[in-house]
Parts: sequence; C-alpha cells; structure tokens
Amino acid sequence: MSRAFVNEDNAAAQADQPVERQVSEQPNRLTAQGLAQLQTKVAQLQQAHSTESAKGEQADKQRQADLERDLRYFNQRVQSAQVVTPATATDKVQIGSWVTFANERDEQQRIQLVGEDQADANAGLINWGSPLGRALLGAQVGDEVLWLRPVGDQLIEVVLIEPEV
Repeated sequence: MSRAFVNEDNAAAQADQPVERQVSEQPNRLTAQGLAQLQTKVAQLQQAHSTESAKGEQADKQRQADLERDLRYFNQRVQSAQVVTPATATDKVQIGSWVTFANERDEQQRIQLVGEDQADANAGLINWGSPLGRALLGAQVGDEVLWLRPVGDQLIEVVLIEPEV
C-alpha cells in the first residue's frame, strides 16, 4: 500500500475525533444553583452515553465520542467548582448578587452575577469574569464604574443591589 493512502486513512480517523472543549483559565466560582445545574448536566450526559453504549455495534460512534468529550469537560467543571457563599448582603456586589445599574442616559438594566457555566445574557445572568461582571464586582450602591466594552467603554452607576434569591 502506498504511504499516501496510509496518511489519508490516519487523517480521516483523526478528523472523526471530537475536538476537546476548552476549559477557561478563570477560577470556577459559581453559585450553588450553578453547581446543581452542572451536576444535572453530568447526569444527563451519563444517561445519554449509557443509552448510546447499550446499542452495541449499532451505536453512533461519533455521538458516543461527543458525549465522552462533553462528560470529560463537565466532570472537570464539577470537580473545579468553587461554590461561593450566597449573596445575602446588599452593601457590595458579589457573585450571586442581583444588580440594577443605569447608563449615562438613565436606562436601567437588572442582572445577576453568576459563574461562566451558568451565564445566559438573554436571562440576565452575567459571568462574573466578563467585562461587565468585573466592572460591577465589589461596587456599592451609588458607585460609578467603567464598563470596558468592545464597542466602547461606558460609565454605569450601581442603583440597587439585591441578595441572591
């Protein structure tokens, strides 16, 4: 067999391997709810992997490999989790706090600072390590902080801090 065919076979086999999910370098600080969501995700992935594995020769090998990759990622996230004490104080913004802030035009927005795996901007759940999260973390009511945004920096004022519900 020609060497070229062997290399093509190896390249095809490597192309079928799922690319590992990148693990963030920031500390995995999250709320208790965020940890529960991660644990639920691991259980769902384990169930899906068991179901796929039970098919034996009929199993979708690519799906199985993807599930195994995701299981490695989410298991690592659970193991590295640093659950923060629930935000009960309202004197300064911390992970878990609900924060209402206003921009220069007095438009208000309410968000909660959470861990990166729990973040969902559409639901107002913002990663504490994001530019907005870093700007707000540790701020107090009445503080003006600079939100370093890719589309341009913005000065925002903390209007209200509420505890984690």
